Amino acid sequence: MIEARKTAAPRASSHLVVSRSCRIPLDELEWRFSASGGPGGQHANTSNTKAEVRFDVAGSPSLGPRQRARLLERLGPTVRVVASDERSQARNRDLALERLAARLAEGLHIETVRVPTRPRKSASVNRLADKRRRSETKRLRGRPGDD
Repeated sequence: MIEARKTAAPRASSHLVVSRSCRIPLDELEWRFSASGGPGGQHANTSNTKAEVRFDVAGSPSLGPRQRARLLERLGPTVRVVASDERSQARNRDLALERLAARLAEGLHIETVRVPTRPRKSASVNRLADKRRRSETKRLRGRPGDD
């Protein structure tokens, strides 16, 4: 049996915080709960503990145009996350929210381009001075029997 809900249970916060610039109202998420597979005995057979959350990227009013374009390119029009790790529906719901936030944050992440730099002049001078000093130390060491 599959139970579907449009909104999540009341939480301390009414938004899913993805990043500093992206907060998604929980009423934009679509929830589905179903029986979880695997061990668990009679409890697993009678409880809808598996949580599935869907987020419509294409139709979300809370995303900016650049955020929407980036997510559509990287994750597609709908992001779906499933959690069935725990025996409790509430814990699976929390896990699903965490995973959704992580996927969206990963999709929104902009990789910073590394600008190649040259070593400082003093770094080259110091390196060569250290080499000379080490070479002199080794040269001054005597061989066994060369007194």
